[in-house]
Amino acid sequence: MDILRNAPLGIYLEEPRTWLHRLDPRVKLAWLLSFLLSPILASNGWRLAVVAVLLFLTVAARLPRRVWSGQLSLVLALSLLTFGITCFAPDGLGVFPQPQRQDVQVVGYGLIPSYDWGVEEGSRAAAKRTWREQTRAWPTPYRYRLLQVSLGERTFQVSRRSLSVALRLGTLIFTLLYATNLFLLTTAPEEITEGIGHLVQPLKRWGWPVAEVILTLTLALRFLPLVMEEVQNLVRAVRTRDVRWGSLSFRGGIQTLLALVERFFENLLLRAEQTAMAMQARGLTGPDHPLRWHRLHLRRLDRGVLALLPLFWLLRALSP
Repeated sequence: MDILRNAPLGIYLEEPRTWLHRLDPRVKLAWLLSFLLSPILASNGWRLAVVAVLLFLTVAARLPRRVWSGQLSLVLALSLLTFGITCFAPDGLGVFPQPQRQDVQVVGYGLIPSYDWGVEEGSRAAAKRTWREQTRAWPTPYRYRLLQVSLGERTFQVSRRSLSVALRLGTLIFTLLYATNLFLLTTAPEEITEGIGHLVQPLKRWGWPVAEVILTLTLALRFLPLVMEEVQNLVRAVRTRDVRWGSLSFRGGIQTLLALVERFFENLLLRAEQTAMAMQARGLTGPDHPLRWHRLHLRRLDRGVLALLPLFWLLRALSP
């Protein structure tokens, strides 16, 4: 599987540069946090609206279809799988009380003590009436509203509660993964770290190591494509050598897998050492070394997009 070509998740797209690329990273970070936080305690209609807005942004930005089609298919498949499993799974609300003693029996939604046959019938009826009067103040149990779902010749029943929970989980997973991926796709790692560093500069007053954190974040974002490239190289090497996993014994398969993992970490450590040597050769003495990754300034487009953010939260406040 060619990971970088089919679904390059979290990899920055340098060309072509769209209007999303030209936005200030602080503006994009504010919108990303809004997309991730607004679905909390929101209705399913708002969650579906956020998903529609993300899809509209993808089309409006005119990103190459070969770039976002594989990513969208992967995220959409995971969201639909979560939706299907949650939709047909029991929601756990229709649980009836089960007595653990032999002298107790279930009547309706309450537990009443059972009596021997030798006790008068009038006393038994009086005990039932007393118990019903005591349990009358209990909250009414959840009433299911079932929906009929036809798949070919088979018909399934889905409760509205399960359908609501499935929509909630599916849209949350899609929003979390796709919004973050769209942000990383149109924002360079240096722009991300420069924007975050500008926002957390006030923390220096309390002794926070802002420079160290920003440098570590920059290296981590730059190292992510290298990790995916090493995974891809290992997959290609195994495919080229025609390793037949089915013909290997259990012990042989474990040894082969451990050898691949060892080779993977050796290559990563070698890449890390080469990166450190390159930084030292260019005179980087530490996190406090003056570096300008990206110059931040708000343009007219940035101000216009940022002005839409209060309207977004106003609609969120007015939504049910």
